[in-house]
Amino acid sequence: MGTWDIGPFDNDTAADFSYRVDEAAEGKKAEVLRAAFREVTGTGEEYLDADFSMEAIASAALVAAQCPGGEPVTTSYGPKEPLGVLPEELRAEAVAALDRVLAEPSELLELWEESDGEEWKAGVRKLRGTLAGA
Repeated sequence: MGTWDIGPFDNDTAADFSYRVDEAAEGKKAEVLRAAFREVTGTGEEYLDADFSMEAIASAALVAAQCPGGEPVTTSYGPKEPLGVLPEELRAEAVAALDRVLAEPSELLELWEESDGEEWKAGVRKLRGTLAGA
């Protein structure tokens, strides 16, 4: 796992995902984010791959940036192209995806727990709170 910090775009998978978002046609970027959320929530109780989780967290950060109190995505590893206004219903899908990332069985959760990932979990929970309007 090429991870250098705890932020939503601080790993190779999320940085690569940003290129996919940028390559999506105008008006289709929300669908790329939605697909990332559904990839995660669609696993049900099956083992969740870390790469899917990282893409969902990056997607959630992009949606949260448009929420009241949301932090803008300013990292050079995020998308370079504007996303436009994202549909509000993506917020609930993002919350569901983040809940799944933080529930067993989740490879990314396991990896962070092996390295005392409390700060990472707190960051994901904060992102969730922004999306949920807390």
